[in-house]
Amino acid sequence: MPVIVNDYELTDADMEKELPAHEGTADAMKSAMTALVLRRVLLDEAQQQGLQQADEDERIDALLRQEVIVPIPAREECLRQYQANPARFKVGELAEVSHILFQVTPGVDLDALRKHAQLLLDELLEDPTQFAACAKANSNCPSSEVAGSLGQVTRGMTVPEFEQAVFAAEPGHIIPRLVETRFGLHIILLGRKLDGQLLPFDETESKIALAMQKASHDRALHQYLQLLVGRAKISGIDIQGAATPLVQ
Repeated sequence: MPVIVNDYELTDADMEKELPAHEGTADAMKSAMTALVLRRVLLDEAQQQGLQQADEDERIDALLRQEVIVPIPAREECLRQYQANPARFKVGELAEVSHILFQVTPGVDLDALRKHAQLLLDELLEDPTQFAACAKANSNCPSSEVAGSLGQVTRGMTVPEFEQAVFAAEPGHIIPRLVETRFGLHIILLGRKLDGQLLPFDETESKIALAMQKASHDRALHQYLQLLVGRAKISGIDIQGAATPLVQ
């Protein structure tokens, strides 16, 4: 079934050109087609607005600059963000970390894997001296060859779930729960930790303002796309405005 957007039929050539940008996504065809639909909706709106740039990308950029406008956050807003999230503005914070990874692979029985990992965690909480041997025998990470050691970890080096668990835990102990990330289930042993130093607000204000403005812009852009998709005539694809990804 052809995909038609406001009487414009998307072609195989359009898809062939767009598809490489979506390799590696869960559904590359759907992702590419969604991007094409959004692009067509934006181009149609640009035409309605009388934008005349010859290049299509420039036309879309002009439309978004005109329609998606967010203010720069005030100093007071940035200060509230700084005070609410002090850990994000520390430098020199690090932890010595070792782990045992139970990798989640296609077809794995996740319940059985979780039970096995939990049993091993319970044993190690009783006798932490066995951590190195258990890492060598059980971990699906190359670090198993060095007692599970990942060395010194700083913020930003690992995935958020792992980082949050590490920097919230007490040094010198095994975290008493399994930590789940996209890589699998982790048993984590903490060594020494350095608290780091909180940067002064004046040194972080501009970065905080940019991050907050970007977040606001992303939300406003999503809402604008939702509006355009909602009033467009689209057939041949099930696309909900509230769930559409942002244009690339």
